[in-house]
Amino acid sequence: MQNIINFFLKNRFFFLFFVLLSFSLFLTIQSHSYHKSKFINSANWITGGIYETASNISGYFGLKGYNRQLVEENKRLRLLLFNKAHPYPDSIPNDSTLLPENPRYIVRDASVIKNSYHSPKNYLTIDQGEGDGIAQDMGVITSDGIVGIINNTSRHYATVQSVLNTLTRINAQLKSTNHFGTLQWDGTSENTVQLIDISRIAPLKVGDTIITGGMSTIFPKGIPIGTIKDFALDVSENYYIINVQLFNDMTNLGHVYVIENTNKEEILELEQSVNE
Repeated sequence: MQNIINFFLKNRFFFLFFVLLSFSLFLTIQSHSYHKSKFINSANWITGGIYETASNISGYFGLKGYNRQLVEENKRLRLLLFNKAHPYPDSIPNDSTLLPENPRYIVRDASVIKNSYHSPKNYLTIDQGEGDGIAQDMGVITSDGIVGIINNTSRHYATVQSVLNTLTRINAQLKSTNHFGTLQWDGTSENTVQLIDISRIAPLKVGDTIITGGMSTIFPKGIPIGTIKDFALDVSENYYIINVQLFNDMTNLGHVYVIENTNKEEILELEQSVNE
C-alpha cells in the first residue's frame, strides 16, 4: 500500500497535468459545437469499431452452432424431398408433419474424419456407426451430390466406399430422359467418373445432368451426380461411355448425409423369391 502511495506522490505533477488537460479539453468541447460534434463522431467511430470487433469474435465462435443448425435444416429438407412422390420438386412444404407416418427414407448426418482419393480403391471414415443407426449398403451424399456407399461399421464409426473406387457400381440415368446405365470409376481423375451402358439411341449433349436412377435400394431417384463432360461409343458401338464431371469436390468433404431405405429388406426378399 505504501508503494502505491509513494508512486502517486512521485508522479503527482504528471497526474495534476493530466487532470488539468482533461478538464480543459472538456470545457473546450462543451463550449464549441464544432469540437463537440467532432468528439462525438470520433467516439462513435471508436465504440462502433469495438462493437464490430466483438460481434465478429462472437460470430466466429458461434459458427459451430450455426453450422449445426444448417445441417439439421438440410437433413429435414432432404427427408421431405426423398419421401415425396417426385424427387427434387420446385417447392416443398415447411411442415415436416406432412411426412407419412412410416417414411420410406430416413436421413442421418455425419462428419467425415478421414478421406482418401489418391488410390484406385478409396474410402472415407465418418463419425457415426451402428449405435447411430448406420448399416452397410446405405447411401452417402452431400448437399452437392453422391459420395459413396457404407461399406463397414463399428459401434461409433463407419467406412464409406467412395464413388472414387474402382469397385463401386451405382445405378444412374440422364436427367432429361429415362435412359439409365451404371456409374463407375476408371481410377484416373478425382473429379470425373464414367457412366456406361447408355444406349446409342439416347440423345446426349455435353453439359446434360446425370442423376441417380433409383433402381436400387441404396439411393433414391433424382440425386444429382454431375454433368456430361464428353462421350464416345464403346468398341461394340452399341453403347456410350460417358465421362461425368462430379458436382461434389471429393477432395473437400465435411458434413455428409446417410440415407436409409426402410423398405430395403422387403424389396430384397421379394426379388429373391422371384429369382428362386
